[in-house]
Amino acid sequence: VQLQACGGGLVQAGGSLRLSCAVSGRTFSSYTMAWFRQTPRKERELVARIRWSGGITDYADSVKGRFTISRDNAKSTVYLQMNSLKPEDTAVHYCAADRTGWSTTIYDYDFWGQGTLVTVSS
Repeated sequence: VQLQACGGGLVQAGGSLRLSCAVSGRTFSSYTMAWFRQTPRKERELVARIRWSGGITDYADSVKGRFTISRDNAKSTVYLQMNSLKPEDTAVHYCAADRTGWSTTIYDYDFWGQGTLVTVSS
């Protein structure tokens, strides 16, 4: 299974970006998918996750109301729509797949994308 993330870039505070993560593999539709982010000063943290059916989502408090995670199982792709971006959202964002669970910890995620940098200027 391979994950390919894209969509990062430089944006002004208040702006929007949409990240995409394309997943190769036959059983994408059964995975929990998530976006994490990391800065040099902080450990990798969960931003948002979505269950295989797409009906259940969960967000970090810091992004609730601003970010939306979604998935298209037919395209084997997960998205992160980021609105009202803040400078503190600046980080490398990673997509990840959990084959069997609904975890919040990085240690339970089996597959990772390469990361895409989001930079929000003030």
